[in-house]
Amino acid sequence: MNPTISLKQLDCPQGSRNIARGSGSEGRVPRVSIITSCFNRAGTIRASIDSVLAQDYAEVEYIIVDGASTDGTMLIVEEFARATQTEAFRRERPGFQLKIVSEPDSGMYEAINKGIRMATGEVIALLHSDDTFFDRHTVSAAMEAIARTDCELLYADGLYVDAEHPNLLVRDWVGGTFAPWKVRHGWLPLHTTTYMRRSTMQRLGLYDEHYRIAADTDLLLRYLLTPGLKVEYLRRHVVRMKVGGLSTSLLNTRRMWVEDIRVLRSHHMPLPELTKIEKMAWKVPQYLRAMAKNVLWKLRR
Repeated sequence: MNPTISLKQLDCPQGSRNIARGSGSEGRVPRVSIITSCFNRAGTIRASIDSVLAQDYAEVEYIIVDGASTDGTMLIVEEFARATQTEAFRRERPGFQLKIVSEPDSGMYEAINKGIRMATGEVIALLHSDDTFFDRHTVSAAMEAIARTDCELLYADGLYVDAEHPNLLVRDWVGGTFAPWKVRHGWLPLHTTTYMRRSTMQRLGLYDEHYRIAADTDLLLRYLLTPGLKVEYLRRHVVRMKVGGLSTSLLNTRRMWVEDIRVLRSHHMPLPELTKIEKMAWKVPQYLRAMAKNVLWKLRR
């Protein structure tokens, strides 16, 4: 296994900028820890794992945190674990490491926090068990951008797709440039497009497990409103998310509203209900872009 390197090495000007699989000098490639939390996701977890294994980035620590699934999810995970132990895989991917834990938990954010505490990579990324990376170069592109800009938090663009028809776009989330005023008016990057330095997460704190749905909103507000935090935007799609996750279900709309208001109040937003409405308004262009792309796709068929 190639050793990980320090953040000082990550920031070093002479460090590798050519960071795809098998390129650059050994020991100079920073490690990324990708965390997938799951519970009873036998129908989707295979595609998520496949998209991690397809990445062309050299140093990947993949952490799967399962909440004691009962539907066969762990049989699929164990199948992939055996595949990563073969001599051929180890020869092809010497910088890949897989960590697995399966035990009861209180929900997704406890699982993610558990994964972060297990992580050894310089950078933390998330891939939910219903989602896939946009393409095989996604992680390389994100890690190159972090090395180039020396940022603490990187975010990018993402797609919401129909669970039954993955070519049908539901939302095209284009993050756009960062500005603190936008955050105070309800704007946030798409959570699953963020890549964050582990040292920054240790300094600013992990997910607040008191929130069942809105802990990601709380964490992003806490980070993005921190003075001096170096934030960068990567103008690129990095994830495909299937519609129907916990915070996108209609059954959870009311709970999401309540939790968001609690979060906004905790961050001293003067008019939390108005800020929540503004947060919802930022989504309108995402739906319109998706609709336009769907029309163009149909016309080109």
